[in-house]
Amino acid sequence: MQELLGSGYEAFVRALDQPVPVSVRYHPLKPVTEVGEPIPWCRKGRYLSERPSFTLDPIFHAGGYYVQEASSMLLEQVVLQVTDPGRPVTALDLCGAPGGKSTHLISLLPAESFLVANEAIRNRAGLLSENLEKWGYPNVLITQSDPSDFRRMPSYFDLILIDAPCSGEGLFRKEPAAMEEWSSRQVELCSVRQRRILSDTWGSLKPGGVMIYSTCTYNRKENQDNLQWMKETTGCNFLSIRLDPAWGVQEIHEGSCLGYQCLPHRVRGEGFFFSALRKPLGDGGSGLRPKDRLQYPSRTAMAEAENWLIPSGEYFFFHHGPQVRALPQRHKTHLLAALENLRVVQAGTGVGEIKKNKIVPDHGLALSLARNTDVLPGLPLDREQALAYLRMQPLDLPDAEKGFHVVEYEGLGLGWVNVLPGRINNLFPSSRRIRLGN
Repeated sequence: MQELLGSGYEAFVRALDQPVPVSVRYHPLKPVTEVGEPIPWCRKGRYLSERPSFTLDPIFHAGGYYVQEASSMLLEQVVLQVTDPGRPVTALDLCGAPGGKSTHLISLLPAESFLVANEAIRNRAGLLSENLEKWGYPNVLITQSDPSDFRRMPSYFDLILIDAPCSGEGLFRKEPAAMEEWSSRQVELCSVRQRRILSDTWGSLKPGGVMIYSTCTYNRKENQDNLQWMKETTGCNFLSIRLDPAWGVQEIHEGSCLGYQCLPHRVRGEGFFFSALRKPLGDGGSGLRPKDRLQYPSRTAMAEAENWLIPSGEYFFFHHGPQVRALPQRHKTHLLAALENLRVVQAGTGVGEIKKNKIVPDHGLALSLARNTDVLPGLPLDREQALAYLRMQPLDLPDAEKGFHVVEYEGLGLGWVNVLPGRINNLFPSSRRIRLGN
């Protein structure tokens, strides 16, 4: 770092001793009251004056905001500048867990776009699914596949985001354990792995498409050297991203390569590096003609549930394991292609599970932006009731009618209850319940 920063090294070291900035990104479509100081490069980003207990905030569980490091929200500037707001895109977030960039990306993409959010590690893929379910967009597919699996989908994606696994130098202040794991050998191993990931996925980018490469590290082996390697092996072009100089992001030119570096003594955030690479124009098409092997629920079982989603008639319903799920009709081919070539974890919006020819509603539907609130209105809870619900404690809702109901906090869906004679069944997923004390 002394070699990289020169006279700025002492300021960098002092910055690492300062408190970690606390920042969140609010949902653009859910009714949430935004608090905090605006983050200038992200329309829905806010700095908070202190770190609250997010676990004890029902709005957090309802997907009203995502807790995210501020520097990484610069993704917004790249996406807005490389996409046409009037042209839907097919996008891939290759290393998606825990979900910060995936939830941000789907919020930014033009209308009618489609996102494949992937995570190769199984338990992390589950966390990615949970966070995207909270975020509530129906035009998302979650996969758990190795980067090499995407070789089977040539020239498929308009936009690919690779937030690559790295040595984590930019997280030393935020995650002290990253310092203990760091070594020069780890840097070398990360660089080699990053090149494999880039190589495996470059072919699935359409000619003229854009790949966003990012790391949370500083060293040139994982950043500039990898960009140079990409230039030599693919002939890619680097895109200039317009950034306000007042933000403090350093523009790095090396030959024909161009990247952007955030440093904690210059940017109010952690270490973050990113670059946008455009694939040269040329021949290319996916050539995929996937077969429809989906199983569809009966019209009898779905008679009621077909009205649960809006816009009415826009979705098709299909079985995925025991669940019935829904996806906008226009994205059906994406689902079929993924099922043939990738390991699909979750697709679209969960609707429910059919039991005795009736459908028991799915938790994700309560949080979904597609929920028809006229047909499935919410039962309002106060904060004490909401926390009791999230802890899976008994609820007292004396005026609630018999049947399944969405429970809400400040207009945000939290999940389902089933009101029965003499009791209320709490249907919040037990694996997610709050175990923290008051």
